[in-house]
Amino acid sequence: MIKNIADFQNVFFIGVAGVGMSAIAQYLKGNGKEVSGSDRYFHPGEYNKTKEQLEAEGINCFLQDGSGITEKTDLIVVSTAIEDSVYEVQKAKELGIPIIKRSELLSIIAESKKTIAVAGTSGKSTTSAMLYQILLDAQFEPSIISGAGLTSIIKEGKIGNAAVGKGEWLIIEADESDGSVVQYKPEIGLLLNIDKDHQEIDELIELFTIFKNNTKGLFVVNQSNTLAKTLSANPGNDFGFEDENAGYSAKNFNQDGFHLNFQVLNQHFEMNSIGRHSVENATAAIAVAHQIGIDLKTCAKSLAKYEGIYRRHQILGQKNGVWVIDDYAHNPAKCAASIKACQPLAEKVIAWFQPHGYGPTRFLKNDFIEEISEALRPQDEIWMSEIFYAGGTAVKDISANDLIEGIKAKGKNAHFIDDRNQLLEALKPELKPGTVLLLMGARDPGLEHFCKELFDNL
Repeated sequence: MIKNIADFQNVFFIGVAGVGMSAIAQYLKGNGKEVSGSDRYFHPGEYNKTKEQLEAEGINCFLQDGSGITEKTDLIVVSTAIEDSVYEVQKAKELGIPIIKRSELLSIIAESKKTIAVAGTSGKSTTSAMLYQILLDAQFEPSIISGAGLTSIIKEGKIGNAAVGKGEWLIIEADESDGSVVQYKPEIGLLLNIDKDHQEIDELIELFTIFKNNTKGLFVVNQSNTLAKTLSANPGNDFGFEDENAGYSAKNFNQDGFHLNFQVLNQHFEMNSIGRHSVENATAAIAVAHQIGIDLKTCAKSLAKYEGIYRRHQILGQKNGVWVIDDYAHNPAKCAASIKACQPLAEKVIAWFQPHGYGPTRFLKNDFIEEISEALRPQDEIWMSEIFYAGGTAVKDISANDLIEGIKAKGKNAHFIDDRNQLLEALKPELKPGTVLLLMGARDPGLEHFCKELFDNL
């Protein structure tokens, strides 16, 4: 039974190219473990950037054919997407090698450090990255296991979703989508928000209540989020946006283009980012950092040079007077926040969204219609392409066009274009100077290439 990171040395990841899996793989390699893995996206003779980056870290990568699993392997890690029928799982069972889920391993790793667990239905990766930057600049030498690549680390040629420091603090994301948030017992628990996403609200409240009860020390919530504040342990420890109840409240917010200004406890902050939600995330990071002994001036200097994370309002550039922004937004609250964050940048926002998964789209259909409709100004537009299908046995009884028809019924400018490869041709007459083109979607590995190619051909 694996209960401690000292209980294994040679670990194999099935699905190692996934963002959550690759982060833990790199973290363990940085802590002296022998790490290897396979992935269904690895093909003979075909270049794979993630594979190259993992191998550069000393992580051996194999085809998903069982060849990487040997008698020396003493732990197998699987993601929630890996089913028991996968050949490598069967081989591991035949060899009697312990098999655990990614989230179980992350909880074991978290027990080995003083852990800050960042939870909530939106903003986990961004807030984790901001917190990591602050702790790094404060000479805390932190570690991070993230759900997205940090631009500052990506610049080093790495995937960017993990870093190993010599200090005692580890920052992780506590994910509610698979229920694993209940497995962590962090030193500090941070709850950013509770909005309908993968589960019904009652289920989310139950999960985050367990997360709160499992937190050993400081528990910090967002006083400006209606549901999150119901779980507050002490408002004086909490953060908020123009909220008098919160000990750390962002005030005097102003967005000038891609530049944000605000104050917390009379300390002035500046950031290169957009949107109120970015300020809320930053204030969450400030609240935690200040309460573990980092002064506000250090926080301000750090956030001023924060470079962002992969596909979170990533600015692809400007062409012909049109700004193009790529964003990971995928639930109703995130899509609405992303659209609103772009509105101060231009007279008109044209947003495109590719929903992910038939089940999630069906579950959130009415919320998508309501929240996106509410976010759009009269001059703005929303375009959607068909739902991304990742395989499996999903019932395809809903279309992205159903969302578009619902938004149209509310009097908004909404358009469906089944094949996203025809999007640019359809949009070109609309893309006049003074427009922002916002591209939204998640979990489709082809989205990054699609967005960059669209920008290149603008």
